[in-house]
Amino acid sequence: MQHDPERSPDLVTGATRVSGEARPAQPDSDAEQTVAAFVDALPDASTAGIAVDLKTQLALARQALANRFLQGEAVEALVRAEAELVDAVLISLWRHYEVDSSIGLIAVGGYGRGELHPGSDVDILILLPDDQSNTDAAAQFVTALWDTGLEIGHSVRTVDECQRVAKDDVTILTTLMESRVLCGPAALHEQMVACTDREHIWDSNAFFLAKRDEQTARHARYGDTGYNLEPNLKGSPGGLRDIQMVGWIARRHFSATELEDLIHHGFLSRGQLDRILEGRHFLWTLRYGLHVLTGRREDRLLFDHQKNLAQMLGYEDARFTLGVEQMMQRYYRTVMQNSRLNEMLLQLFEERILLPTDTPPQPINDAFVNHNGYLQAVDADVFTRDPSALLEVFSSMQAHPELRGVGANTIGMIRRNLTLIDEQFRQNPRNHRLFLSIMDAPQHVTRELRRMNRYGVLGLYIPAFGRIVGRMQYDLFHAYTVDEHTLFVVDNLRQFSRASSEFGDAQYAQVMARLDKPYLAYLSGLFHDIAKGRGGDHSELGAVDALTFCREHGIDDNDAELVSWLVANHLVLSMTAQKKDISDPDVVAAFARLVGDERHLDYLYVLTAADVRGTNPKLWNSWKSKLFHDLYAATRRHLQRGLDNPIDKTGLVASTRRAALDSLLSDQPQGAIDEVWRELPETYFLRHSADEIVWHTRRLLQHGLQTPFVDVAPRTELNALAILLYTPEVNHTFAIVTARLADLGLSVLDARIEPTHNQFSLDTYIVVEEGGLPMGDDRHRDVEERLTDVIHADNLNLAVSRRAPRRQRMFNTDTKIQFRQDEAVDRTIMELTSADYPGLLKSVGEVLIEREVYIKSAKIVTIGERAEDVFFLTNMQETPLDDAHCERLRDALLSRLNAEGE
Repeated sequence: MQHDPERSPDLVTGATRVSGEARPAQPDSDAEQTVAAFVDALPDASTAGIAVDLKTQLALARQALANRFLQGEAVEALVRAEAELVDAVLISLWRHYEVDSSIGLIAVGGYGRGELHPGSDVDILILLPDDQSNTDAAAQFVTALWDTGLEIGHSVRTVDECQRVAKDDVTILTTLMESRVLCGPAALHEQMVACTDREHIWDSNAFFLAKRDEQTARHARYGDTGYNLEPNLKGSPGGLRDIQMVGWIARRHFSATELEDLIHHGFLSRGQLDRILEGRHFLWTLRYGLHVLTGRREDRLLFDHQKNLAQMLGYEDARFTLGVEQMMQRYYRTVMQNSRLNEMLLQLFEERILLPTDTPPQPINDAFVNHNGYLQAVDADVFTRDPSALLEVFSSMQAHPELRGVGANTIGMIRRNLTLIDEQFRQNPRNHRLFLSIMDAPQHVTRELRRMNRYGVLGLYIPAFGRIVGRMQYDLFHAYTVDEHTLFVVDNLRQFSRASSEFGDAQYAQVMARLDKPYLAYLSGLFHDIAKGRGGDHSELGAVDALTFCREHGIDDNDAELVSWLVANHLVLSMTAQKKDISDPDVVAAFARLVGDERHLDYLYVLTAADVRGTNPKLWNSWKSKLFHDLYAATRRHLQRGLDNPIDKTGLVASTRRAALDSLLSDQPQGAIDEVWRELPETYFLRHSADEIVWHTRRLLQHGLQTPFVDVAPRTELNALAILLYTPEVNHTFAIVTARLADLGLSVLDARIEPTHNQFSLDTYIVVEEGGLPMGDDRHRDVEERLTDVIHADNLNLAVSRRAPRRQRMFNTDTKIQFRQDEAVDRTIMELTSADYPGLLKSVGEVLIEREVYIKSAKIVTIGERAEDVFFLTNMQETPLDDAHCERLRDALLSRLNAEGE
């Protein structure tokens, strides 16, 4: 087959069920035969109870079409057949009720286009003549429609009323533009069409601006990205609405009834039309399958349905990618293609409809001009004459912020010349300089990287990046495709250079300002996940790619090795902060040895925050930011002291005690403070900050050392609550508290359990609202009251009534338990990976009670649908668990958690 220069060079076809040719295969007659058989079997118009008969026959016919779909019939034939089935039902009912012949029955909207999916709404207009007709029969018709089982949306208007409401609402106008007569006088419909045309209301300019604003608002509702975990096939950027947008504007301005008409108007090439039809074919296939699968209208690709839909469409699991991931990768690449074509066509419409055509272009350089605010190539041979202009496009956009975008014709030229980006192009030193200048530009780095990705340039210039375009991971942790996440990471690094108060950005800005070459951080962000989906350790594989790229681009060895090291170690700071006890100087010392110097630490710190924040914004919070900063600050102090001069635990405890004592002596006597502190173990002063010690000490002095109490303090800077419990030393406190917190809709981030010398336990928890919701002003009082009731109750019910959210129930996570000994502080570390659900911590706590195990502290980490929690444990004698004890505990936990997960 001859190469099509407009075809995306990296388009994934996925399963054979939906791959097909470049243009969808023409439908055969199977669907038409189903419609013909349905029409032949229709009851006579005079039949009593006709609506019920029609409902039965319609269900059978639709099932026949669903079977045709499962057997591989082209979806284009099926959506037309669905509309024809509904036509036959409505016409039969209309005739049954003998509606006045002066009244029109009009199909509008998608139904007016003759396109219906199994669960689509059926929109109709009952069009009345201006002189009042007898509408009793029409009212009976409408009532009977509900008995057919159709999802009907109807309106009843005169021609004048149609004009009036359409004048006020461009959405209603759009619906009326796509209309056809089912029954009644054609002349009446023609009057409605005439009085709502662009000569009377909504001329081309006004219509274009209104629909463009409508699209902008719609995209904003979906976060301005088509790469969400559960996209909407119609509304998300690059979805079916974006294709329909082109058709609506073409119809309004050119009276074009088919997309193919745009070829004759010079707006589309045949290849571009093929891409639009190919994209629509794939999205229609997904939507039709989704409706068949769910038995209703459902346009969201929810996790509930993604796997089943992928299986229905013939996708199979491969060695490194699941079938559902293959389907979704094709979806994401399709919507990227649709978004690019939508951008080009709307821009061409804008140039034709709104912008003056005689404005002289303003030269930018030898290759490009500014014409009406858009970057345009000086002639059709720019890229063949100088292939480096394929990168110069983006550096020119950075250098000229007044430009609104790249001209549509130039975008088309870029797409047609992508084959010029070959190995020779990638090895050209001029192109190396151009690319690095884009990465090192003072402004619009991520904007142009996104544009490069959307136009297909980035994935060809860096072939490894091309392999991650549209790649998704089937879990709840990674909210975006790998390429979209990668660009979010680079964007976050750019935002860190503009200090704000959100999530501690100011502290990241301070570190960014110290970086000697910020573009090295951007490069590490660009490469950190570039090896996802290849198998093996993506960090190690990506580090090799990064080192090769940097050396090829003339970056000196020290800087190249820094970028490679950052890619190889981009997970280490996050895992250390979230899963290890960073109050332990030995943990900090080991991390400092890995980092080696402050330069590596600074780069790793900002990259880690940008990465975690860009993975899933809902899972990023101020607590994680604080953990990262605490580890960063402690490591920086260690490095400044020197790797051979580690921080002494005794000195650290003494320093913390002095700081806490200085605050307390302002209003508390030394003797009272000493009395409280004598009951606290030395490890307490190592694991808590001076501010926490002051808080705890004041409350212990207030309540007395023999009185249980609960105190809850808002941590507004963390959008969290800090909970202090002082109770008699009983093992089930952790299980009780976490059960009640789960019922209250709170997630535990951190737990520290400190047995005191007087047989009490001083426990602290950091908790947040599930889903990262804002903490209410009075929330701390409610929590304090509930927990106070719990610790004083005689009979405890540890049942948790809350269920896991819908998304989490869609995933099966194997429970895994690993033990290791922390000899330095005499405890056992247990790492638990499990499906996350309300009551998980309660169940863990109950098993620990049964197996006579103390929890000294816990680090709670939620990775989407998965819990990756770390518990620091001892036996009842406060020594580490031996191997036999660990095995018994493992067996008991697996038995309990696996049973609850079934």
